[in-house]
Parts: sequence; structure tokens; C-alpha cells
Amino acid sequence: MKHFALNLALLLATAASSAQSDIDAFLAAGTDDAARFANDYLAPGTNGLMHSMNANWFNSGKAKPLGGFEISLIANAAIIGDDNKTFNLNTNDYNNVSFVQGPDTQSVASVLGENDPNIAVRLEFEDPLFGNQTVDINLPDGIGDGSENLLPTAFIQGAVGLSHGLELKARFIPTVDTDDVELSMFGVGLQVEFTDWLPADKLWPVAISGLVAYTQLDATYSLEETSIVEGENQRLESSANTVLLQLVGSTKLPIINFYGGIGYITGTSESDLLGTFRVSSNGITSAEIQDPFSVESEVSNLRGTVGAKLKLGFFRLNAEYHISEFDAFSLGVNFGFR
Repeated sequence: MKHFALNLALLLATAASSAQSDIDAFLAAGTDDAARFANDYLAPGTNGLMHSMNANWFNSGKAKPLGGFEISLIANAAIIGDDNKTFNLNTNDYNNVSFVQGPDTQSVASVLGENDPNIAVRLEFEDPLFGNQTVDINLPDGIGDGSENLLPTAFIQGAVGLSHGLELKARFIPTVDTDDVELSMFGVGLQVEFTDWLPADKLWPVAISGLVAYTQLDATYSLEETSIVEGENQRLESSANTVLLQLVGSTKLPIINFYGGIGYITGTSESDLLGTFRVSSNGITSAEIQDPFSVESEVSNLRGTVGAKLKLGFFRLNAEYHISEFDAFSLGVNFGFR
């Protein structure tokens, strides 16, 4: 569980190990250019994570009866497509950035990709003593092939029946707090079984319900030990908030059941580069930059779900697949009563 959580925090922290060596130069070119690049670079990763963290909210259309409960260990993964690994960088949209070679618009790596070979850009800035200057840097890579084309998340989840077709759910990641990373996540959901309200509901061969779920993730990655930029209290803070609306249907067999549905995900992710930064050139320190920028990305997508659940007494096992902007799959090991 901690391994999954650390991966999640590091992704939300812009894959800092590969990108932070170029923060200095991008800030020198101006906070507007740095923010524009960071927004396009990060968005595929944060959007994929918002899809990943919304898998496996349900494994049946049947709500648990009063007192029924289930505890689950859930592992999810959103699938990274080739189109998520790059974005088009148009230097005409920037104030002080140009490519060293090639046209003004080129496909470059996002936080999920890798530049192979390296792609260099030329940044223009104003030196306090020497006037107009330029510096060439390689654009940062992302997680590339090291991700195995997956964005994983993992949770502990609980569900309890409230009677009258109502089921309350909650999920969380055990808090991760290391020298560099602090991460927390929680979610709450309510499932309502419509077929439970119908006459002779036990005669229906399927159960149909609706689900609404809210998930929030917060992560902080300290740059104090690894940043090459002078300053204090340097950190990247990221948060993601999502809402899932889902229509669910499932069979009502004693051992193995099949379920599926259609849903809608909406959410926002925000990443803030915070702290004091003193960008220098030729040994001369420029004015301090305080809390350089904040960038956001949003998701708003339909998704389809298919899955199966095996029930053997107190033990249950389920697997599912989602089709959306980021396809995702999930496995759950569940222990429950009724």
C-alpha cells in the first residue's frame, strides 16, 4: 500500500526527480512561461490519476441490508495511451521560449512520456548586469517506460448497509509522511438500490442502483533537499477533487455475478509551486520570486464499466474494466457479511 501511495505522490509532484533540474531556467524566462509549460506537462498525469482513483467504487447493483458490511483491499490502474505521453508545444504561445532546432510547434514529453532523443529549447531572460541573455536547456522527461504504461492507486474501502436500499461507502489511503512526501486521500459514497423499492423485488433477476461518490487527494512534495534553486520552504502542493455519478446493474446469483454500468466523472486537480525562489545568472541573484505559480487541470468524461464478482462465504473477489478518456482496470479482495 505504501508503495502505491508513494508512486501517487511522486506523480502529483510533477515527477520532480526529472523536471526540477530545469525549474531554475524556466523561472528565469518568466513565471508565465514556466506556468504554461507546467500546466501542459502535468495535465495528462493528474487527469489519469483522477480516473484511476475512481475505479472499484462498487461491485454489485445490490445494496447491502441493514448491518451488512464489506471491507476491501483495492488496487487500480489507469492505462497510459501514447496520446497521453506527449503534448504539442507551440513556442508562439510563449514569451521567451524557442526551439533550438526545428519548427515552432513540436511534440514533446508530458509527465507520462520521455523525450528520445532530447529536445532542447532556448530561453531568453534579462540579466541584471549583462542585459539580454539566452540559455539552452533540455526539456524534462516524465516517468516514461518506467511506469509500465500504468498509473496505479490503491485503497482500503469499507461499505455498510443502512436498510431501505441504502449503502454507505468510504475509502482512504493510510497517511504517507516521509522526509520528502506527505500524502492523504479519502472518499465517501452513497449507493441507492432502486429495485429494492419495487414490489416483489426478490423476484427480479437483476439489481439496479445509482451511486454518487466524492474523492479528495492531497499531496506535498518538498524540494528543499533536491532543488538547485536558492530559496526557502520550496515545495509542490497538489490536490485533486472528483465526483462520480454512476448507474449500476448486476445479476443476483449465489456465487458468481456480473455487473456493469455507465457513469460520469468530473474533477479538478491543482498544483502549486510554493516557497521563495532566487533565480541567479552569472553569479548575480535576481529579485526573489514568491510562490511562483498555480496550475489546474479538469476532467469531465463519461465511462462504461464491466466486471465480475466471485463470492465464497465471507471471501469475495472482483475484477472490473472501465472505458473512458483513460481506460482503467481494478482488482478487489473483499471480506464481508451478507
